[in-house]
Amino acid sequence: MNILLLGSGGREDALAWRLRQSPSCETLIASPGNPGISRWAECVGIDPCDPEAVTNLAKDRDIGLVVIGPEAPLVAGVADALRSAAIPVFGPNAAAAQLEGSKGFTKDLCAANDIPTAGYVRVETVDEARNALAQFGAPVVIKADGLAAGKGVTLAMSMVEAEAAIDAAGDGPMVIEEFLEGEEASLFALVDGETAISLASAQDHKRVGEGDTGPNTGGMGAYSPAPVLTAELERRAMKEIVLPTARAMASAGTPFSGVLYAGLMLTHDGPKLIEYNVRFGDPECEAIMPLIEGDFAELLLNVATGRLSGVEPRLSPQHAVTVIVAARGYPGTPASGGLIREIEAAEQITGVTVFHAGTAQSDNGLVAKGGRVLAVTAIAETFANARARAYRAVDQIDFADGFYRSDIGWREIQRSEGAMAGE
Repeated sequence: MNILLLGSGGREDALAWRLRQSPSCETLIASPGNPGISRWAECVGIDPCDPEAVTNLAKDRDIGLVVIGPEAPLVAGVADALRSAAIPVFGPNAAAAQLEGSKGFTKDLCAANDIPTAGYVRVETVDEARNALAQFGAPVVIKADGLAAGKGVTLAMSMVEAEAAIDAAGDGPMVIEEFLEGEEASLFALVDGETAISLASAQDHKRVGEGDTGPNTGGMGAYSPAPVLTAELERRAMKEIVLPTARAMASAGTPFSGVLYAGLMLTHDGPKLIEYNVRFGDPECEAIMPLIEGDFAELLLNVATGRLSGVEPRLSPQHAVTVIVAARGYPGTPASGGLIREIEAAEQITGVTVFHAGTAQSDNGLVAKGGRVLAVTAIAETFANARARAYRAVDQIDFADGFYRSDIGWREIQRSEGAMAGE
């Protein structure tokens, strides 16, 4: 079949790379794409958030499956338009995309369906938010209600920090939320409206600085699987969180179809939902895609056409580690235009693929265009070997304006060292 992929980031480069390897993929088109994606797909310059333009392109190119990478086209109703035109699409309609588009919507759904999550209050103004703080004290979590590209959350460790975050956000919908103790993990589930199955787990690093310090970013690195999300905890998360969500959405007449990314806090009481994303995470996607085996395009088509029942995704037993190389200044104002060389040298290392997150072609060659520029991913039989390969590959790349965290996967390193010390 002919496949159309929407998006232009590192996540979409990883999706394109994996889709291109699928036996059922005849032709792959990406819109708008990026220089990395152009290695695997024909890039077409339309607005991926324009439902009419996307639908017309899909019709013109006889597309058998549209895969929507980022959240913005989903919230804009691109999937609705495609389904109205009887074109199979991997990604939820706008109503179901509110699971990510509105933090308050998701919290209310959890409350109505006994889905374990943090206590919360929805507010509309700075004054309401300040008054709500008294219910929680510090630490406390401040969340912008709408889409924020992974950066609309403040973990305020003091009341002063919480009040500053509220003042910075200004009047508008917010969620004030209980601070949960535990370790975070991400669970990715495929949902076809009725059936929900677990696909993969991962952990990412949101803070810009070493040791998880500094402001939140879209993600500075990730690894998959997440050993801390044991088989038993994953089973509980599916039973207590993901499946009730899928049932609730279907009962409301807004069935969810696509990938449901559950951000979990693993507390003493078990997994609790932090928030949902309605697409593959970035950079988690770059870590997960190299582990997926079989015909990935066919798997996504099964989701899009409601034929997920009885399907079992196949995952490699290997480990994957992704290190983000960002441009100087990120997550503030990143430096742009810096030359990037020696990606090919990095990919000569066994098990390494370099995905393009924010690059552009110039007269002088490949340059940075955006905050997160490259996602350097390595797979190996063990976590330690995958991590070592990823950092060896990063060291091969010549990008003077780039920086990266050298401690991706530090929790697993600590656990490994603790286990060795206990032997």
